[in-house]
Amino acid sequence: MKKPTGNTRQTAMTAPAKAQAGKPALQETTEGFPWPSSHEIKKESNPFTDRDWRMLVYAWSGMAVRLAIIFTLMFSVYQFLANQEQKRVEQTMSLVELWENKDYQQAQRALKDRLTGLNAKYDNLLSANPSPTEEQVFRQRIGIEAMTASGGDMPLADFSENFDRIVYFLNRLSFCIDGDLCSRKVTDAYFRDYAVSFWSYFAGYIDKQRKAGSPTFASAIENYVRNGPPAPAAK
Repeated sequence: MKKPTGNTRQTAMTAPAKAQAGKPALQETTEGFPWPSSHEIKKESNPFTDRDWRMLVYAWSGMAVRLAIIFTLMFSVYQFLANQEQKRVEQTMSLVELWENKDYQQAQRALKDRLTGLNAKYDNLLSANPSPTEEQVFRQRIGIEAMTASGGDMPLADFSENFDRIVYFLNRLSFCIDGDLCSRKVTDAYFRDYAVSFWSYFAGYIDKQRKAGSPTFASAIENYVRNGPPAPAAK
C-alpha cells in the first residue's frame, strides 16, 4: 500500500482555489443606493391651486361650508347671551316695579324723613369742608341715633319695620346680582346710589348688630356696595 505523496496533498488543497479562480469576477456598479420606499411621505397637492376646475370648486365649496358653520355657531352664542341678558333685564325691572310698591315707598319716606331731621339737628357739628373720614363718622353716628327712640317723631317700632323692609329689599337685590339673575348695569342705574347712601348711614349700626349675634346681617348689601363700581361724586 502506497502512502499519498506530497503532490497529491498539494493538489487537494489548491483545487478549491483554482475552482474559485475560474468564476467570473463581479463587476463594480453604482447601483448600490436603495430603492425609494412606497411608504415615503409625498408632498400633498394644494386643492386651492389645482389646475382642475372641479377640484377648485370642491375646495372652495368646502371652505364656504366651514365658514357658514362657524358663523352660525357664533351667531347662536351671541343670540344665547343676548337672550340671557334680556332675561336679567326683565328680572331687574320686576324689582324696580316692586320698589315702587306702596309699602316700599312708605319705607323710603320714613328713612328719608328721619335722616333729614337728624342731619338738620346736628348740622352744626360738621365743618364747612369736612374730610371724607369726618363725613363718614358723622353719617354713621346719625344712622346709629336713627335706630333709637329719640331718633325721630315716628315710634321706633314703626321705624324699625320700615328699616327692615329696606334691608330685605336691598339684600334681595344684592342676591339677584350675585346670582347673575339681574342686570348689573340696569341695577346700578336704578339702585346703586341709594344702596351706597344707605350703607354710609347705617354701616355702624349694622356692625353693632353683627357683634350682638347676627354676624351675616346685611352682608349681601355690603358686598354689593363694596364690590361694585364707585358711585358718581355728588355735585
